[in-house]
Amino acid sequence: MTSYCGLPPGPFELGSRWNLDPLLLAALGAALLLARRSRRPGLAMAAVGVLALAFVSPLCALSVALFSARALHHLLLVTAAAPLIALAWPAARPGTPGLSLAVATAVLWAWHLPALYDAALANTGVYWLMQATLLGSAVWSWRAVFAAPPLAGGLAAILGMAQMGLLGALLTFAARPLYAAHFGTTEPWGLAQLADQQLAGLLMWVAGIIPYALAVALIGRRAWRGGLPA
Repeated sequence: MTSYCGLPPGPFELGSRWNLDPLLLAALGAALLLARRSRRPGLAMAAVGVLALAFVSPLCALSVALFSARALHHLLLVTAAAPLIALAWPAARPGTPGLSLAVATAVLWAWHLPALYDAALANTGVYWLMQATLLGSAVWSWRAVFAAPPLAGGLAAILGMAQMGLLGALLTFAARPLYAAHFGTTEPWGLAQLADQQLAGLLMWVAGIIPYALAVALIGRRAWRGGLPA
């Protein structure tokens, strides 16, 4: 079956591969209207912009060809859109982020198992299950991190950073290509499949930990100013 984002594009056709799925555009439009009613409309609208970049722009198509683009796509969901949504719609009460972090970690790692990953790129229903569970579990985790007492929230963000870095390291140092969905799709871009997989791992390992580090800094700043409970 063909991926939701279509066939793998070549370098010269990528610029024309915008995803104008009417249902997707309607959903993003509704999300934009909802964003205006959030506690922090600017952050909510920024989150919708990140989702548009992930699903409407040619990045959607590129992620069919390159696993590194798919890694970037996942980072946009989990470490950009999700924390923005969590800040725009904060949790009503403080809590412990351990359970939500464990679930979000399990979801992220599960979708990088070769069988599940390949299934998501081959079936539209599984593809959207991947996106919904990645985003939903990440929003839950980030809301818990920001609502928790400073020590618990900071520790959870550090653990989130560690699991993202570990997953990235495992992908970077894997001895062989793992994903059948990308067999033969990376060569038109001048990348061997293993090199593309290593690039994806480095993105997760390096760039993927930055939002968690920023969260630790934000939590520390709020605690210093007395904005979070002790």
